[in-house]
Order: sequence, then structure tokens, then C-alpha cells
Amino acid sequence: MPSCARSETYWTHNCPLLPPLAALAAGILTARFTEFQPAELAAGCGALFALALAGLWIRSRATSAAACLTGLMLAGALVAHAHRPPPPPELEQEGMLLLSGCVVEPPALFEDRGQLVVELERGARVRLTQGGAAFRNVRYGELVEMVARVRRPRQFVNPGAFDFRAYLARRDIFWVGTARPDAPLKRLPGECGNRFHRAMFALRSSALDRLRNLYADQPYASGMMRGILMGDSAGLRKVWTEDFRSTGTFHALVISGAHVAVLAAFFLFLLRVCLVPQGWALAVVAAGAWIYAVVTGWQPPVLRSAAGLTVFALGKFLYRERNLMNLLAAVAIGFLLLDPDQLFEASFQLSFLSVAFIAAFAVPLMEKTSGPYGAGLRDLTNADRDARMPPRVAQFRVELRLLAETAHLWTRLPRTWCLSALALCMRCVHYAYDLAVTSALVQVGLLLPMAAYFHRVSLTGLSANIAIVPLMGLVVPIGFVALFTGWAFPARIAGELLEFSRAAAGWHASLEPNWRIPMPPLWLGIAIALALIGTALARRIPWRIAGGISQAVLLALLIWHPFTPDFERGTLELTAIDVGQGDSFLAAFPDGKLMMMDAGGLASFPRRGAAPRQGLDIGEDVVSPYLWSRSIRALNAVALSHAHEDHMGGMIALLKNFRVNELWTGAVPESEAWAAVREEAHKRNVKIVRFALGDRFEYGGAQVEVLAPPREYRAGNAAHNRDSLVLRLTYGARSFLLSGDIERPAEDELPGVRVDVLKVAHHGSRTSTGEQFLDAARPAFAVISAGRENSYGHPHPDVLERLRKRGVTVLRTDQSGLVTIRTDGKWIRFETPGMAPFSLDAAFASRF
Repeated sequence: MPSCARSETYWTHNCPLLPPLAALAAGILTARFTEFQPAELAAGCGALFALALAGLWIRSRATSAAACLTGLMLAGALVAHAHRPPPPPELEQEGMLLLSGCVVEPPALFEDRGQLVVELERGARVRLTQGGAAFRNVRYGELVEMVARVRRPRQFVNPGAFDFRAYLARRDIFWVGTARPDAPLKRLPGECGNRFHRAMFALRSSALDRLRNLYADQPYASGMMRGILMGDSAGLRKVWTEDFRSTGTFHALVISGAHVAVLAAFFLFLLRVCLVPQGWALAVVAAGAWIYAVVTGWQPPVLRSAAGLTVFALGKFLYRERNLMNLLAAVAIGFLLLDPDQLFEASFQLSFLSVAFIAAFAVPLMEKTSGPYGAGLRDLTNADRDARMPPRVAQFRVELRLLAETAHLWTRLPRTWCLSALALCMRCVHYAYDLAVTSALVQVGLLLPMAAYFHRVSLTGLSANIAIVPLMGLVVPIGFVALFTGWAFPARIAGELLEFSRAAAGWHASLEPNWRIPMPPLWLGIAIALALIGTALARRIPWRIAGGISQAVLLALLIWHPFTPDFERGTLELTAIDVGQGDSFLAAFPDGKLMMMDAGGLASFPRRGAAPRQGLDIGEDVVSPYLWSRSIRALNAVALSHAHEDHMGGMIALLKNFRVNELWTGAVPESEAWAAVREEAHKRNVKIVRFALGDRFEYGGAQVEVLAPPREYRAGNAAHNRDSLVLRLTYGARSFLLSGDIERPAEDELPGVRVDVLKVAHHGSRTSTGEQFLDAARPAFAVISAGRENSYGHPHPDVLERLRKRGVTVLRTDQSGLVTIRTDGKWIRFETPGMAPFSLDAAFASRF
């Protein structure tokens, strides 16, 4: 398969679709940040395409090409404008509603809950969640009725946070509902939906049920096989996949283009064995890929692979030269025309970038190094072929025959057996080399997007991929044999291969330093992209070497990340991170020291009837991305107010993801959760420091005072709000109070409690923030960290009324998301997402 990267006429001959793809993508990108009127874009496209035709008339190819590409860029902007989503459908009210509609997606069955998507009469789609297994027998196309609490999707409002609302909107879901575990699901008479989809989803449900039966007593194998073969991630537990994530092999666990390629090769081989002509076999495999895409729920990687197979088969029928880069460009153009927003999705970018790096770098390198030797391994017994081979390959074939002759003399085995065994060994070496080259180049090429999206860099990924990718390449076809036949023997083999891959991932993960990379600066990302493009386009070897060196330097800079965290020197900052119903505060001190107070977590006592959000780690998925968005990779201190889950749940992730010097605690009772945090701290050489009332020290250019707990206080057998570590941070004339979850008796005992900014204790519970305490503290600002529409009623109306009477400016994460307050020692500024910083003289404000 020819490679564009080797051609002297790169743009015009081997890869004619790459420039149009680049122009189309540039137009879509431009439309994201610039407003255009459709009429203006259409007029510009028409004028430019007319100019392109005029250029061809006057035989000015440069003019024609420039006009055509510019016209395609405007066409991309026009396509993006045409695909802008309409306003989301509205419901008359939120809250407890009786919902009736059509099940438009098969239910996702998690270990402790189920989810399904229901389309209401007005076209609004609601994603329903219910604890237990009530949705197990629900099928696509059924009409159902159920009582659920309905609301708009909520998400964490922090820079760097996953846009959950946009993710659901891409699936036309604008509402989410939660049903009580005992709420009945009523099936209504009649059917809905598409007959073809009904048949395909019935096939999917049957396949998932068969996999559950094949691995009935093996939860790991059952969950993994359902995810690998059918794209059902509901059964995947985070603890199973963490080693694969850290070693850069998670792609082997989810449906990807590689899985579809393995299946296509397997079935193509079977068809060829059955004497089906190659063209018809390709057509059958391509059609099967589209059916597989429907059965797996329109998984984007499967759709892209099915489109690629279709284009490949058409090229074969039309006797066109098969070019990987050109095929990639054709598929990308098709998908961008149908859905231009895919350009901004990580899945789309990673899929096409990985194939592009294989085509532009790996294929040319392998063709020049291992390719000739791979061709030389064919028909080794035919010495007449040596004369038609390059000298080095001919010599290689002669030496292999000599080795086979030596093995024959030693073992007395037939010469043909020895030669075949030697050829097989060399093919394995050839395959391992090609896999290593491909894996290395793809990992280098994807370092930037992996750091930007997932903040991960795997140092063991090269060897891990060499071990795990072949294992998973066997799991896929063997697993489908077991799925089609229901035979336990291949199912057992696939399960054993899964265990081998699990062990390989675990071993590599034990060697992985777990480097996490903050968001790189924009200029570095642009420089890396330009260096990659320049290296791919370079025609001379010295230029390619120079490009490779520059690329290595830039990638080293990306991993090293010597950039200063984003904070203002000379100010004391307190940022309340939106972690839902929990606490997590970042304190940036005037000289640059950074301290976290608490790390959020899921509440220990979820609302009765609510389905728990399993798999969500607040420290890993919410707090860490925010810190990485501010270029932070080290914390001088992490403080734990007390050992309740909504304060400590994300602590282990912070200790793993950041270089932490000290862990500050107050009174912490012995528990399994605290033992895990303490063990992680010891493993990473984090010094644990216990503070008590009376401790006072200078830290980072500010003063830190410990106001609770008393030195003689001892924690009980379980965590209690009374255990809370209370800190007052003072800079100049201004002070911030971090009060944990203390309640009124502890508040009234605080010595010298005067503050300007109060972190309201216990998320605004009525048991805290009493009148006596507020009269003594006289804060100008109050920050409340609570989850939106939480089941506890936080903050309590009585607390808000007490604050209002005293003229305190209240800032709430449940309303504004992230809240940041800064002081230079005199003035205080606060800001929330979507608003400009507001400055206020705290001394003046506190008089109201």
C-alpha cells in the first residue's frame, strides 16, 4: 500500500484528498469561534469555486488550487453553521413527573442500577436511572410509563471539567430522571421505533445475555467480554481497567478500529477458505461491519471502521490504487460533512490521528526496514527466487537455509520442518518489530492529545502494547466463536487470554511511574503539531532528522512541564472547587505555595431511593482536572478537615496524581478509609502532620492559625463533625476561615474568630453558622460548597437568612460553580465562571 509520505509530489498525486480535508476542517474550526451569515458563506463559496474554474481555463493551477481550497474552507464553515443544533426541547416543569414514551436505546445494566433512554411524545429524550435490576427485561421499541424525578443534566462547573451536558446533548438527551428502586415500570400496549433497529437491538440483547450465561460465575470475564465484543461498558469496573489506563493499553478493552480490523481479517479468511472471490468477500465483510455497528449501538469507532472498509471495497471493485492516507481522508471528509462537531471529539481525533501516524511514519519506516525481509520469508525453499531479491534479502534467505540445515543435522528432523519452524520464528520477530514500531510511533504522535484530554503519559506503553495487543487480537475472534456457537471451550480460552492480558497490564502498571501531565500551553501544542507536520512533509533525510530532534525536544518539554502554575503572586487566594455535595478548596499563598483543604467525595449517606454514581472518583475526575487546567502538578500541602467521605473521598487520587510534601490532619479516627489514605501517604513519602488548637506558623507569606480541634481532644470510633480541623489564613489585614463541618458548640468555642471570608461550615446546615458565631466573626463574604438540589436541603434557609441580615455576600458552588476569592492584604476580589472579577473593600462591606 503506497504511502503519501514517500512521494515527491505529496499533495497532488498520492494524497489528493488531504488538502480538501485540511481546508474543510479549518472551516469548521473557524466557524466555532467566528460568526458568519449563511448567505455570506454561500456567496463566498460560489465566487471562489468560479475563480477555481477560471484558473483551470487560463491554465493557472496555483490560482485554481488556492481558490478551490479557500472555497472548501468556507464550505466547511457553512456545513458547521447548517448543523448547529436547534434549541433543546422544553418540559413544562421539573420534579416528580409521570413519564410515558418510547424506549429508544436498550437499557444499560450496571451492577447496582439500570439506565434507559425514553423519548417522550414531544420529542424530548430523558435518560432514566433506577437502582436495582428493574430495567433488565426492557427492550428497544417498548412503550413504558414510570414516575421519576426529572431535571436538567447537572455538571461540575470548573475549568477542565468534563462537559457532561454536551455529551448527553450529542445523543439528543436534554433531561435526566431518577426513579425510586420500588417505583414500578408499566409497559403500555403497542410498539414504537424502527423495525430494523428493533431486530438489531434484539440481536444485541441476545448476545449480551449469552455472554452473561457463558461467564455466569466470572464477573471479570463477563464484564470485559461484553465491553470488548459488544461495546457494553456498563459491566466494566474502574478497578479492572485502571492498570490498562495507566499503561496506555485501554484501547484494547473498548471497541475500536483495531477490533473491527481483526474481525474483518478473520471473516475474510474464512470466506476465502470457502472459495468466495476476494471482491465479494470484501463486500460481505463491509456489510457485516455495518450490521455490527448497529448491533453495538452505533459506536463511533465501529462506524468509522465500517466506512473505511466500504471505501476500501469500492476501491477494489473500481481497481483504484489503495492508499491508506487517502482512504483515511475520504472517510474523515464523509463524517465531517454529516456531523462537523465530531472534529472536536477526542474519539474522532485520536482515531484518525493514530491511523495518520501509521500511514505517514510507521508504514514508510517498516517498508524500508522490515518489509523486504518479510517478503523474503515467503517460499524459502525456492532458491531461484533469491536472484530476484535485493542482495541483503537474498543473503538473509541463504543464511536461514543454512541455519535450517544445521538444525536438521543436530535434531535429525526433516529439513522442511526445520525451515518452516525457523520461518515461523522469524515471522514472529517480524510481527513483534512491526508492532513495536507502530506502537512507538503512535504513542509519540498521540502524546499531545493524550496529555490534553487525559493528562497521561505511559512509559511502559511500548512493551505493554506488544504483550497485550496480540492477546486481545486473539480474544476478539475466539470470543465471537464462543458467542455464535455457545460453546464453553472457546469461551474458556478467551477468558484465560483475558487473565493473561490482565496480568501483563498489572505487571507493567507496577513499573509505571504514573506521570500525570497538566494542560500544556497553547504555544507548545501548536509547536508540536507544526513539528509533526514538518517532519512528515520533509523530503530530505537531514530535514527529517532535524524535525525528529525538534519533536523530541518539544515532547520532552511537554512531559517535563517546567511551567509556572497559574496564580497571582502577592495575593492570598481561596478557590472553592465545585465538587457537588462535598468540600474541596485550593489555597494559593502569596509566595506561590499551594495547599488543598479536602478533596471532595461522594456523600456517605445518599438520598433514599437515589441510584449511586458508581465509578466516579471526585479526586480523579473533578478536582485533579481543575488543578491540571491551572498547570499544577505539585502541592506543598494537602489538609484533611475530617474523615467523612464527602471530604476525604478524593484524597487518595490527589496523593497519587500530585507531588505532595505534607498531609495536614486534625483528630482522625481509625477506619479502613483513613488507613488507605495513610498507607498511600507513606508509600509516596508524604509527611503526615497533626495540628491542634494553638498551633500558629508562617506559611507561604501568610499566617496560618489552627483554631480547632483542642489539643486534648480525641476522636471517637467513627468520624464526627466535631473532629474538624479549622484553619484561619491571614494575609495583611484580611483573613479567611476554613471551618470544615464544625457545628454550633464548636463554633462558639473558637478563639479570636474575626474573619473577612468565611467558608460556611457543614455546607450550610442549620446545625452550624449560629448567630453568636456570626456576630463574633462579622464576615464580609461567605462561601458555601454544596451540591445543586441536594437531598439534605443545604444550605438551609435559616442559615441564608442569618447571613442576609448581617449583609454578608454569599457565594455558592451549587449556584455559580467554581468560586474564587483573592486578597492583596487589603482589597478582596471574587469571581465565578461567566462573570468578571468584582473588587470590594472588605472593611467597608463588613459594616453592613
